[in-house]
Amino acid sequence: MARHSSTFTSLLRTLLLTASLALLSPTLIAPAQAGPSGPNQCIAFDASWNLLAFNFDSKDSLIPSTAFSSSSSSAVTTTDITKPSGRPPFDQTSSPPLCYTSQFTNAIYVLNADAADPSSVYIFDATASSWSKQQTTLPDVSATTLRGYDVNGGFQTILDRDTNVFYALTRGNLLMSLDMGLLKAANATALTWNEVQKPVWNSNPESEGSGSGLEGYEFPTMALAQNHVHFVGGVPGLKEGEAKIFVIHYSYLQPSPQSYPSNSGSGAAFPTSHGRTASFFRDDSVQTQFAYIPDDGSAAYVVDVTANSTTPLPGPPAKDAYAVYAASPSVLVQLASEGGKLSYVVYDQEKHQGASGWKSVDGWKGAIVTTTRPVACELSPGSRSQQWLESLGW
Repeated sequence: MARHSSTFTSLLRTLLLTASLALLSPTLIAPAQAGPSGPNQCIAFDASWNLLAFNFDSKDSLIPSTAFSSSSSSAVTTTDITKPSGRPPFDQTSSPPLCYTSQFTNAIYVLNADAADPSSVYIFDATASSWSKQQTTLPDVSATTLRGYDVNGGFQTILDRDTNVFYALTRGNLLMSLDMGLLKAANATALTWNEVQKPVWNSNPESEGSGSGLEGYEFPTMALAQNHVHFVGGVPGLKEGEAKIFVIHYSYLQPSPQSYPSNSGSGAAFPTSHGRTASFFRDDSVQTQFAYIPDDGSAAYVVDVTANSTTPLPGPPAKDAYAVYAASPSVLVQLASEGGKLSYVVYDQEKHQGASGWKSVDGWKGAIVTTTRPVACELSPGSRSQQWLESLGW
């Protein structure tokens, strides 16, 4: 009988607490400080350079390329492209979904969007506006701790334009690849992640091809340009303005770093801190330039790997370490982790010239539910709700 009484008291206590929080003013309740882990939306350009915005209040939208011109001043008119059939649930809570443009197939590959099937790759056919889910097979657990695509857990990847192959790094110690073929819809056969190599991050040529990259580069920053994977953002031993390069077509990690000095004379080189990247597409050839935005959002840096130079741009409006970015041939877009806000800066790849500042997408409403942070609350000390509960002896 005592056990039943205790259970009843516990239930009553929970019900009264819930009721008190609902009835009392929200100003009396302070949210717990749970760290954000990124937006639960993602963005990517299709092959016609329209921006596809996924999971904004459970809706997907197409924002036309005209919304991002330097002279654009009218409110954006979007197209609803939400297709429930086969659509990912976008329910991962540890880190944001990841969207990648397959230019040749006009498809978007979406990773980390299904908590129940974390290794799957969802495919959005941008021509047919249809979804399908591609199964993948992860490497043996003895080779890597990779069980999904959590960037906050040390996963990072790029999608090579010419080969349509993902190259991924997990916590700095294993470079892997996933060949997507020319898929714009999933097939029945699971695709396999293959081990490429264990990279060495120091600059000693004698040690190339052996050792571990775990120490100091557990959360990599990767970018794609000229069919090369560029590792920046804290690679051990690198100086400002330097990158470590993996040559995709030869499966070769260059032992010496490559320098990309600022082309603005006295301008500072890009820093060695962690950040986000986006490669600027071209209409008919490989990407040759990528944007790197350090987590502090102090500036944006456009690296031209053919000219071996860096162009500094103003920092984005949201100083947001969890923001995500996408780039077309002429614009860099930021999706902030709060409010679903979209901002962009125009950039001319031929002239190495950017606009003087970022602009918001006029008329874009963003989203109400935007981040993957856990929901939690606590009582403010001294609040009426806290005093009332204390008067009950709780």
